[in-house]
Amino acid sequence: MSNPNLTLNNGVEIPSLGFGVFQTPPDETAVAVETALETGYRHIDTAAAYLNERGVGDAIKRSGVDRSDIFIETKIWITDYGYDATLHAFDKAVGKLGVEQLDLLILHQALPGEFDLTIAAYKALEALLADGKVRAIGVSNFMPDHLDRLLEATSVVPAINQIEVHPYFRQSELLEVNEKHGILSQAWAPIGGITFYRDGKHGSTLEDPVIKEIAAAHGKSPA
Repeated sequence: MSNPNLTLNNGVEIPSLGFGVFQTPPDETAVAVETALETGYRHIDTAAAYLNERGVGDAIKRSGVDRSDIFIETKIWITDYGYDATLHAFDKAVGKLGVEQLDLLILHQALPGEFDLTIAAYKALEALLADGKVRAIGVSNFMPDHLDRLLEATSVVPAINQIEVHPYFRQSELLEVNEKHGILSQAWAPIGGITFYRDGKHGSTLEDPVIKEIAAAHGKSPA
């Protein structure tokens, strides 16, 4: 499986293709992740809110793949925002994952009504980065105004902004803002997405005739 690395703004390398476990039931996560690692995935994306970090950790232990070869990413949920609360959330995450260091730790989303808590949470990430407990930090689902407010109040530019991006939901302005600041845009739901399917009228993106035509022209699958 070809999975070249990308370089983050702090020099850390991240596999370009990751295996996400959003909506994976906790009792199925370990098998799913272990299978993904056997297939060749080396980047696993989870989150406190997914309630399956422990399954990811179990799979990594059972896989036989060296820890240094696996890029582990997880997210802090909004109920753990605030400086001390976020530090505690990190302790919970590494405990469930069974590791001492995270490769990437991000804030799950902005909390616009209490942005001071968002700032405090990110400053906790900065402290964890400075202490070597995480290799890179970032955010998820941050819009341009959220990024402006964050960058004004903090010192470390996020390495990543994980956002919904796929053929039917491009978010071009946000992609341009991320690029301007040297923030890597990381797509969640890249072959479909919640926004596209929300009204229930759409079929699989993998059956889209335009996507199938483009895929065929490049000798690739629609995915």
